Amino acid sequence: MANGFKYGGYMGQLLRVNLINRTVSKEPLREDWARDFVGGAGLAARILYEELPPKIDPLGPENKLVMMTGPVNGTIIPAASRTAICAKSPYTKSFFHSIFGGFLGPELKFAGYDGLIVEGRASSPVYIWIDDDHVEVRDAAHLWGKDPFKAQEILRKEIGDEEIHIATIGLAGEEKAPYAMILCDIRAAGRGGMGAVMGSKNLKAIAVRGTGGVTVPNILRVYNTALKLNQLVATVPAVQGLSKYGTPRNVAAMNEGGILPTRNWQTEVFKGMKDITGEVMREKVVKGDRACFACSINCTKYSVVPKGKYKAVINGVDYETIYGFGSICEVDNIEALCKADELCDHYGLDLISTALCIAWAMECYEKGIFTKEDTDGIELKFGNVDGMLQMIEKIGKREGLGALLAKGTREAAQIVGKDSYRFTVENKGLEWPGHTCRPFPAAAVGYATGPRGGSHHDIRPTAEKSGLVDRRTLEGKGALAAEVNHWLILCDSMLLCHLGEPIWGPLRISDNTIEALNAVTGWELDYEGARKIAERQWNIIRCFSAREGFTREDDRLPVRFMEEPVPEGPMKGSCIPKETLERLKDDYYAYRGWDLKTGNPTKEKLIELGLDFAIKDVC
Repeated sequence: MANGFKYGGYMGQLLRVNLINRTVSKEPLREDWARDFVGGAGLAARILYEELPPKIDPLGPENKLVMMTGPVNGTIIPAASRTAICAKSPYTKSFFHSIFGGFLGPELKFAGYDGLIVEGRASSPVYIWIDDDHVEVRDAAHLWGKDPFKAQEILRKEIGDEEIHIATIGLAGEEKAPYAMILCDIRAAGRGGMGAVMGSKNLKAIAVRGTGGVTVPNILRVYNTALKLNQLVATVPAVQGLSKYGTPRNVAAMNEGGILPTRNWQTEVFKGMKDITGEVMREKVVKGDRACFACSINCTKYSVVPKGKYKAVINGVDYETIYGFGSICEVDNIEALCKADELCDHYGLDLISTALCIAWAMECYEKGIFTKEDTDGIELKFGNVDGMLQMIEKIGKREGLGALLAKGTREAAQIVGKDSYRFTVENKGLEWPGHTCRPFPAAAVGYATGPRGGSHHDIRPTAEKSGLVDRRTLEGKGALAAEVNHWLILCDSMLLCHLGEPIWGPLRISDNTIEALNAVTGWELDYEGARKIAERQWNIIRCFSAREGFTREDDRLPVRFMEEPVPEGPMKGSCIPKETLERLKDDYYAYRGWDLKTGNPTKEKLIELGLDFAIKDVC
């Protein structure tokens, strides 16, 4: 193992690339940081807290892009293929970790690195080529302006290897659109504008080939752990549904339960649901199943619309496509949703933010705030499939109304005024995913306090939705949200896929999670030890936000969720009034040992967690 690093699962070194002078360096991974923060989002947060001055421009050369693996990457542990791309976000203005699956993270480890730190800004377009020990910064002028898949195709031919793994940006990233994503082979680091950060550095692509392996202290222990986890994958019904239908497996059930967000969240029941379910998708467009590295779930659905105006070839659609371009925009055509997904990939756009921006514009049109003159002649009504697709292209090209929507709903509403902010569905600038919180208090306070804002990967509504806890009471919901935060951030640091939620959660860090970490690293963490790591990770991310000026006032919900009860269906009447949210925040902060006034960690809490260095920034 490199540099004498004593723990299993780690390569023991980081790769640093400075794009200003195109230099490459390799440095030891700090053992104390690995033990305290594990990897992935937690370790990247520690690195960026150390290296980024506060209040820098996220699109300036001072920002750094960190691609981080975790110790479990590259082993036979299932659902452990994720990778974290982290930076100060141009969209939320704080630390952001965008997580994606596939093969790129394991490949980076096989090349010999636990992570890649990219700093500075190249004077002209470049890409980074990592070929085991050989690393270079190459000219990318011939790739600039190409869509992500075309750029990948060119690079594979140029390098002469169809098996390399590549992260690329599209036009949105090149133009530094604040919610541009990074396409990593076929999977997306979609949220938070990591593609814009990459574009701001004139970095078109990162290509990786690794021929090494990952060392573990006891291969038999890892094998037995993987065997146990794969047996769970094969027998737990919720996971099996993913194997057959992918993430759209529960569309019909969510609609029947009154929790399928519809018409820009004006309601949570969609009458056209029956035509966009996972079952319909499987019947009409799915041609095959694809899995990430060493994963037996096979949740990615390779889908084809062979002809017609919605002709498309995609890996999806996922639930967020069905929510975003389906029920939220009131479109009930599964083939059109495939086309919407393909267009977002083509331009390199975060699908969720794109969809919510269009739905917000549709509501502006519905309420007379926008006219046909504003929409370039498009009748931008809910349900207008072709108008929706046209608007994706306008956002991708930043043309007409698309230039405004490319800024995101928070900034667009500030520009438009006329109370249009009242139907923006975002927190901390990030548009909402397709998971409600109006009936679920723990999910509500988890969304409100989450560092990324509208992210369903900082909180999950599973416990309240499934009846594991009583959703109707406020008691204990702050504590529940905090413990769900902990299993999610630990997974994002080990790089375990959240779709294995029944295995890794759902109420707190599970024994399966701890066993996977211990088996690979050789550690012997108990529950309290694992929880302390997760709490430390969550607190350093909160310190990053506090250093950027975030306080309790930034922990909020969309106005619609606080003032507009669900109008119909089984959850009719549900909402989270502001006074309820404030009570939940008090409970959450108290459980965490944070200051009730600012909502940030106290000196005592930081000392307890070994984060003394942050006291000067936060307290």
